[in-house]
Amino acid sequence: MPKFLIQATYTSEGTKGLLKEGASGRRTAVDQVVSSLGGKVEAMYFAFGQDDLVMIIDFPDPVSMAAVSLTVKASGALHTRATPLLTVDEIDEASRRQVAFRAPGS
Repeated sequence: MPKFLIQATYTSEGTKGLLKEGASGRRTAVDQVVSSLGGKVEAMYFAFGQDDLVMIIDFPDPVSMAAVSLTVKASGALHTRATPLLTVDEIDEASRRQVAFRAPGS
């Protein structure tokens, strides 16, 4: 299953919700959303600084990740970034593929 690194920052409204229901309440909500699309939360950590939340999530396909991302962003409670994560084997496979490329000006 494809893995994604999620980095999120709460808006002021999202932070109020977090204070109201606590971190465990948000973990339950995230687990429900992700599992409803056939995914799994591998790791979920709260932080402070630029990001308030960091997660690694498995989804059956990138479309499922996009669906969750669109829904979460539409709520206005979080600003998120989703980064696809690749395994060592996937990068090895990519490095063996021939790519026809010409750099600009070459």
